[in-house]
Amino acid sequence: MQAHIVLAHPEPQSFNAHLACTARDALAARGWDVTLSDLYQMGFDPSERPEHFTQRADAARFDAQAEQHHASEGGTIAGEVMGEIERLDAADLVILQYPMWWHLPPAMLKGWFDRVLVYGEVYSSKQRFEHGRFRQKKAMLSLTVGTSPQTYAHNGRSADMDLLLWPVNFSLAYVGLDVLSPQVTYGVEAGLRYSDPAEVEKRLQTAVEVYVARLQTVEAEVPLPFNRMSEWGADGHIKPDAPVYTPFIRHREHLDIG
Repeated sequence: MQAHIVLAHPEPQSFNAHLACTARDALAARGWDVTLSDLYQMGFDPSERPEHFTQRADAARFDAQAEQHHASEGGTIAGEVMGEIERLDAADLVILQYPMWWHLPPAMLKGWFDRVLVYGEVYSSKQRFEHGRFRQKKAMLSLTVGTSPQTYAHNGRSADMDLLLWPVNFSLAYVGLDVLSPQVTYGVEAGLRYSDPAEVEKRLQTAVEVYVARLQTVEAEVPLPFNRMSEWGADGHIKPDAPVYTPFIRHREHLDIG
C-alpha cells in the first residue's frame, strides 16, 4: 500500500506538521510506502499564472483552463505539478493535512487544488466522479481548528463542520477519489493560548493516539456518499429519483430553515 500526504502549514514545528509526520510514521510502521509534500518547505507556488506555461495556447490572453489543457496535450505541465500528479497516481490513500483558517483551507492548499488538478491531464467532462483519474483511491482531510467540537456542531456558532468541509471533499470526489470522514483535531489554537499547558498537552496527545489508532485500519473504511454521473440528468440537475447527500444539492428549490 502507498500513501501520499500533503502538508499545508508554514511552520515546520507546528502541530499540523507533527500530525503529518505522525501519519507518515504510523503508516510506514505498517509497511506502507509514504511520500510527503510539505508545500511551504517545497516553495510550491499556489498561484496559477502565465509563467507556469512555457508553450502557450494563447500568448495574448491567459485562460488557465485552456492553458492547462494545452499543456496536458503537449506534455509541458510544470515539473512541480506533474510530480504531485505522479504521487497521487501512485497512492492508495491521500491525506491533506492543514489548519482551518477563516473557515477554509490556507491559500497554499487551495492553490495546490488549482494547479495540480489539471484540466485535461486530471479531469475532463468524461473523466470525473466515478470515471475520474483517481478512482479506487481514498482521500482524507486531517485538519486542526481552534475551538471545541460543540462550536462546529450543526447548531454551533462556527457552523456545521460537515458543511464547511463539503466543497473540499466534493473537489476530491470530482476527480474520482473515495472520500473518507475527516480527521478533525479540535481546540488547538484556543487551547494553546488560553488553557493550562498540561491540559493542552494531554488533549493533543489524546488526539494523536486516536489518529494513530484510526490509521491502523484506514484502508477498510467506507467512504462518504457522493452522487455519481449516472444520477445527473442531461440538464445538469439531479434526477428526481436519485438520492441526495447534502443540503448543497437538493430536490426542492428552497431549503427549510427553522
